[in-house]
Parts: sequence; structure tokens; C-alpha cells
Amino acid sequence: MADIAVPHEIPSVYEPSLFGTYSKKIGMWLFLMSDSLTFGALLYAYSYGRISTAGWPTPFHSESIINATVMTAFLLTSSLTMVMAVRASVERNAKAQTLWLLATIACGAGFVILHGMEWSKLIAEGLTLPMFPVVPGHEVSAEFSSVAKSVPQFPSTFFTLTGMHMLHVTLGIVYLGVVALRRKFVPVLLALWLVAWLATPSYSPFHYGAHVLLVAAIVISIILWLKPKVYDSSDVEVAGLYWHFVDLVWMFIFPLVYLMSAKIL
Repeated sequence: MADIAVPHEIPSVYEPSLFGTYSKKIGMWLFLMSDSLTFGALLYAYSYGRISTAGWPTPFHSESIINATVMTAFLLTSSLTMVMAVRASVERNAKAQTLWLLATIACGAGFVILHGMEWSKLIAEGLTLPMFPVVPGHEVSAEFSSVAKSVPQFPSTFFTLTGMHMLHVTLGIVYLGVVALRRKFVPVLLALWLVAWLATPSYSPFHYGAHVLLVAAIVISIILWLKPKVYDSSDVEVAGLYWHFVDLVWMFIFPLVYLMSAKIL
């Protein structure tokens, strides 16, 4: 019987990974590249409106600047805690990884709460859009009311740009919560949704933003039910890429929208 030569080296079924890295990281980079175009367009629209519109308003007083500075400090701190979470994941220290992720979530939540409170204050004082509900029992500021009427481009670009960024931070918090706590994070989201929906007035940004938490809870429940898993260091690193991108975008928004629109007395 003739011998049959069997090759020792069987070619791999899969092609090598692009740039020698894992697919989840490449996918996140591609998503961030596309998302950067969205924020680039919003930043361009705001900058174009500022340059082309005569009498562009500068309505932010010291209180708003201080609030935005504290928000920036929250995000900068969250970048540090995210780096520590990635380091803990590489060292396979699960407890430290979870704690650093929770610290990042806390900083992000502080940013969102302060931002929502600022929105509520500005809307109550008259810096609003036609689609926003009227805030009862609040005295409208003549300055903010005139800004909304004379230069409507300002509130429209301001709320669109900062609202899109606040949405990304909220989704980032959900993302990190799933990586840190997995299924345990779903009841936390539902509890936060109930608090935001029931405990805030109907004209508050938190009241409408609560729907984001509800939708997120439903989506991640389906995902975790279909594909339960334990997230490893690569998942934490990919989540860190998203979080650092959100922080980087704010570093453009803060000086362009707040510092350059500060009221100089």
C-alpha cells in the first residue's frame, strides 16, 4: 500500500489580524474615527456660527465657568482612574479593576449630574429652544431671553453639541458598568431610571434623559442573556479607548463653548 504524504503545516483558516492587534480594538478605533466626524461637524457648525454671526453672545458668567471647570476636573480624574483600571486588568487584579471602573463611573456620573443641573438652570433663565417646555415658577433672565431670540444659532448649536457629548458620557457609564458588574448592573440602571423619571419634574432634562437609561437596560439585558461572558483585559482596554475619546472631545468643547463665551465684566 502506497504511503500518503500528509503535510505538517496546515494553512490557517483565518487571515492574520490587521496591524497585529485584536479585532475588538480595531472595531473600536473604526467607530471612534466615524464618531470623530460627527463631533467635528458639530464643532465646525458652532465655530462657523460664531465667526459668521455679528454680535455672537457671551452669556456665561463666573458661576457657569466654575461649574464647567469642575465638570472638566471630573472628566480628567476619570481618565486617570480608567488608566488604573486598564493596568489592574493587565495585572489580573479583578478586585482593583472593578474598583477603578466604579471610580470612573462615579466621576462620569458627577459630570452628567452637573451638566444636567446647568442645563436646567439655563433653560429656566430663558436660554432655550422652541421644543423645550416652559419652566413654571421661574423668572426669565432678560439677557438669556434676548440671546435665544436675537441669535437662535447659539442655543441650537450649544444644546446640540453639549447634548451629544452628554449622551456619549452617559452611554460610556453604561458601557463601563456592564464591564465592571455585568448582569448586576441591569437592576442598577432600572433603579436610576425610576429615580430620574419619578423624582424629577417633567421640564427637567433628567426627566427626558431617563429614557436613555431604560433603553440601555433593555438592550444590555438582551445582549447579556444571549451572550453572557466575563470581560477580560482586552475588553477593559477597548472600553478605555472609548472613555478617553469622550474626555478628549470635551477638551475641545470646554474652551470653545465656555471659556470663549465667558462674560467679561
